[in-house]
Amino acid sequence: MAKPTLSRRGDVAAFLAMDVLAAAARAEENGREIVHMEVGQPSAPAPAPVLEAARSALANGRLAYTEAAGRAELRRRIARHYADTYGVSVDPARVIVTTGSSAGFTLAFLATMDAGDTLLTTSPGYPAYRNIVKALSLNALEREAGSSDGWTMTPDHVVDAAETTGLKAVLAASPNNPTGTMIPPDRLAAIVRACERRGLWFISDEIYHGIVYDGQAATALATSDDAIVINSFSKYYCMTGWRIGWMIVPDRLVRVVERLAQNLFISAPDLSQRAALAAFDATEELEAVKAGYARNRAFLMRRLPELGFDDLLPADGAFYIYANVRRFTNDSVAFARAMLDEAGVAATPGLDFDLTRGQSFLRFSFAGDMADMERGVERLDRWLNSA
Repeated sequence: MAKPTLSRRGDVAAFLAMDVLAAAARAEENGREIVHMEVGQPSAPAPAPVLEAARSALANGRLAYTEAAGRAELRRRIARHYADTYGVSVDPARVIVTTGSSAGFTLAFLATMDAGDTLLTTSPGYPAYRNIVKALSLNALEREAGSSDGWTMTPDHVVDAAETTGLKAVLAASPNNPTGTMIPPDRLAAIVRACERRGLWFISDEIYHGIVYDGQAATALATSDDAIVINSFSKYYCMTGWRIGWMIVPDRLVRVVERLAQNLFISAPDLSQRAALAAFDATEELEAVKAGYARNRAFLMRRLPELGFDDLLPADGAFYIYANVRRFTNDSVAFARAMLDEAGVAATPGLDFDLTRGQSFLRFSFAGDMADMERGVERLDRWLNSA
């Protein structure tokens, strides 16, 4: 009897950070203590006002579907955030509340590209971009970014790729995952304008805004209302498991994205939307969390080179250090596996983020507390010196 065949769209690469997390969880189930430096997840809980808002919502009423675009009061508050933070006016009607940034990417790709169209990104970059694109029967075009361009996208990347058949959209992240590098505001504006001149959609991944140490995080909306911005409550606001984010879209995409959201997701979780509204009132608490990241960053930027990880990207923002490991290995996947098994330290192989150069890199997350950083460095020191 013949068996039905599998869809080619499901043949996407594993997200190695999540595979490492799963392996670390299995080790912990077997009684081992693991230092987690693999996933981009704040160790701090959601801020107190968020937790109180959630308790109130649970105690005082029914949780239900909301409008597909999100609760009106949350959309208004997100719009106000752009005025307060960037001096940019955003109509709340252009705000779409999403089930994390992941849903935002899916909606943006579906709304702007047809099967066979191409999305330009740079590597190293977030692996889910290329994997979501593949699952949607789209094409990912990755251009290498390096030290000469600050490990970020440049207008030249757009210009050089513009002749590619089927190029429809460009996506850039600042701060970037895994490098933490930033696109300077003037360069970001030039990228946006380069896309506009060529009739390309520009999608700006701004989910690490708020977590910046050197430089300035600019929003693409400061240059063009035609830009699509994706953000999330997961990172700065410490709400990863709440699965809540947002998009800002041009007027002509509002109804398109709303219809897609209605059918794919119905709505983002009501409880998370009610809780997220309070996140904007937790700045003092969240800035204290960020100060902890800054201390972790300074500690690792000093100690990792002492261990032999002496080629580090600057980590201007986010909470990652992208380290060259050529001194130790030409196989970052095997190195990460051994580091977990033998040292009890979990980190993510660079192959997740860069298919051509990633074997030479490892990403360390410093989203934990200082005790985690100190324990991780101590274990790495013992492991490397005993090899």
